[in-house]
Amino acid sequence: MKQIKMLAQFYVDLLVKLGIVRFSLLLALALVALAVVVQVGVTLALQGEVLNIDIVRSVFFGLLITPWAVYFLSVVVDQLEDSRQRLSKLVTKLEEMRSRDLTLNKQLKDNITQLNQQIEVRIKAEEERRTAMEDLENEVAQRESAQLELAEQSALLKSFLDASPDLIYYRNEDNEFSGCNRAMAELTGKTEKELVGLTPWDVYSEEVASKIVETDQQVFTQNISLTYEQWLEYPDGRKAIFELRKVPFYSRDGRRLGLMGFGRDITERKQYQEAQEKASRDKTAFISTISHELRTPLNGIVGLSRMLLDSRLDEQQRGFMRTIYVSAITLGNIFNDIIDMDKSDRRRLELLPAPLDFDAFIEEMGNISGLMAEQKGLRFDLEQLTDLPPFIQVDGTRLRQVLWNLISNATKFTKEGGVILSVSSDLVDDQQAEITFEIEDSGIGIPESELDKVFAMYYQVKQGQDNLHAVGTGIGLAVSRQLVNMMGGDIQVTSEVGEGSTFTVTIRVPVLEQITEDEETPVLAQRSLRIFMVEDIELNITVAQALLEGLGHQVTVAMRGDEALELFQPTDYDLVLLDIQLPDMTGFEIAKVLRARYRNLPPLVALTANVIKDKGEYLEQGMDDAISKPLSVKAMNTVIQHLALQDNTTPASAASQPVKSEETKMSEDTLSQLLDFEMLSSYVDIVGTKPVFDSIEMFEKMMPEYLSILDTNMTAKDKDGIKFEAHKIKGAAGSIGLKRIQQVAQKAQSPELPAWWENIEDWVDEIKNSYQNDLNLLKGWLESKAAE
Repeated sequence: MKQIKMLAQFYVDLLVKLGIVRFSLLLALALVALAVVVQVGVTLALQGEVLNIDIVRSVFFGLLITPWAVYFLSVVVDQLEDSRQRLSKLVTKLEEMRSRDLTLNKQLKDNITQLNQQIEVRIKAEEERRTAMEDLENEVAQRESAQLELAEQSALLKSFLDASPDLIYYRNEDNEFSGCNRAMAELTGKTEKELVGLTPWDVYSEEVASKIVETDQQVFTQNISLTYEQWLEYPDGRKAIFELRKVPFYSRDGRRLGLMGFGRDITERKQYQEAQEKASRDKTAFISTISHELRTPLNGIVGLSRMLLDSRLDEQQRGFMRTIYVSAITLGNIFNDIIDMDKSDRRRLELLPAPLDFDAFIEEMGNISGLMAEQKGLRFDLEQLTDLPPFIQVDGTRLRQVLWNLISNATKFTKEGGVILSVSSDLVDDQQAEITFEIEDSGIGIPESELDKVFAMYYQVKQGQDNLHAVGTGIGLAVSRQLVNMMGGDIQVTSEVGEGSTFTVTIRVPVLEQITEDEETPVLAQRSLRIFMVEDIELNITVAQALLEGLGHQVTVAMRGDEALELFQPTDYDLVLLDIQLPDMTGFEIAKVLRARYRNLPPLVALTANVIKDKGEYLEQGMDDAISKPLSVKAMNTVIQHLALQDNTTPASAASQPVKSEETKMSEDTLSQLLDFEMLSSYVDIVGTKPVFDSIEMFEKMMPEYLSILDTNMTAKDKDGIKFEAHKIKGAAGSIGLKRIQQVAQKAQSPELPAWWENIEDWVDEIKNSYQNDLNLLKGWLESKAAE
């Protein structure tokens, strides 16, 4: 069968290759040849011979069957071709199907692979899910435990907050309460639930709510913490002042939720502070009063003993009088220490440098120290180790106080031997010198372990029982070191027990070529004056009257203010001496009445038992000068020379003598410190005096309101408020030429200055107490300008 298929395929292929004609011819030839061969063979077999007819018959037979064979083969070929084509198509389809099967098989394999992978992923996911479920169950358990713990902590925190006496509250950015503790609920009279959702306007008075909302906005807008004080009222009407602190409150993601507020009741603290301040004021007033009361008889003792030392005395009497004189001076220095101790506690120590005759100063210290040492039978030596500058710029009173303390201590703690004061100078340059004072004694000495402590306030060196007589207050050295440090120097000490001590004071001071003040000129040689003195202490009257009458002057005395106003006639006197503290009124009040009552007045000079630091304070309140008690010949002669006899050859009561206005009585330098003459002069030259008077009138109307607001800010300790009001006062004062008020207000409006809080009260008081006097001086100056 296979061979037939192959033969058939051979014929088909041959037919396709040769074509139907060629194939027919070839087939015909083949059939003819086949018929001939068959005929020849058969004939030979049967007859033994082949005839031509046999060959013809074979050819004819071959030609006869050829068309049928061709037709048959053609049909077969066609069918075979159709079959082949169908088979070819079928093969193609099978190949396509096979290709698709391969593709599908591959896809199936891929899908199986993916499915296997998905199965693995799902298995892993299932495992992870199972693990996650276990973790979730653990987390749920932990959260339940954490929530329970958090609830316990929240309850504990709430209990803690409720137990706190301080206010604690929360507010959102809409100023609504979000929560509070029990103290806050008690303050507002509302429970926490009632308070939540309310604003300060719903809880407090309008004034309090306004301040609270304003500070809330500062916290929100500036994103800062804020602390301030505010009075709040309880439902029962009880008021308390709280120190409130507000801080921004944030969520975990940094979003601001609102603010947290804390409030601490500081009412007791404020009351304690006020009590302390009152006690400090009372102490200061007491020290000032007792100092004045003690100085009054002490000044009399100093003055009378000094006068008696100038009289005829035997040696024993002179010794007694020297003891009285030195003792009185010692008491005076102790008073200075007590006053300075109070000033040191309140940080009010100050220096007022002025030109000083240094040679005369050293001579004075030597004389007094010699007298003091003589009373104890000690030797005193004054040694000038180098050339000294004749004149320096220093606070002579304070330097004298420092040296006196050291010399007094050296004398006090020395039983035998002596005290040496050595002075040397080293020029730093043409303008400054370094002055060194050494006070060396042969006394009991100071243990080395005590050397670092001797300058502490109230500290006393611990010595044996035999030295108890030398124990002091422990004030002088502490104050002295502070004063020397303020002078840009220092005090050092070296000592050996039983051998003595050496205190070294070093200061650096400006050197002056000369003192520009006029030389003292004896007044007695020129003219006797009629002096009206108001003094209430008989001892002071005796001392002053003896001194003035000894200089050749006539003295009339009044012991009370009302008596003085009744007796005084300006034409009867050339000079008026006014004690500041009298039983019924002050010397300033007398001066004010006299200036209001009379246009023509002799010079008014203040007498004070206090140390004069700044004469401007006395000039501002109507005085022409001021001198300290007890009166000295030099001070009295200086006042008489500068005031009562200046440019006068006839008594001040002469009718032809023109009266000096108040501002001409004061020195131009002093006035220039109070008023801005340069600005005022140029302003008056341009617009005249009337606009300035109008500005002064407006200033006088505005100042009470300014000061009232400033006082409220001072009470509230509102730095910004103080700064703002001081700025307005500075501008207003500067616009009318009140130079001093402008300068003080400039300091008051500058919180960045060192120790601003410590000084602001003094600056405000200076503005309040001085502006009216400066206005009066300005008005007087303007009146003189208008009269020109």
